[in-house]
Amino acid sequence: METSQVMEYARSLYAAHGDKAEAEAAQKAQAAGTPEEADTWKAVRAAIRQLRGPNAS
Repeated sequence: METSQVMEYARSLYAAHGDKAEAEAAQKAQAAGTPEEADTWKAVRAAIRQLRGPNAS
């Protein structure tokens, strides 16, 4: 998945789930059926972390 798509999906997930979005992405990465899918979810999780900012716990 391209970086722009990852960011778009991260924004959507964060808008829908708020602070729980990062945990949701982590769960999906663990449940992924392929390494590529897991990598995509890890990238989404990292993007959500960026969106939340440095002071988010």
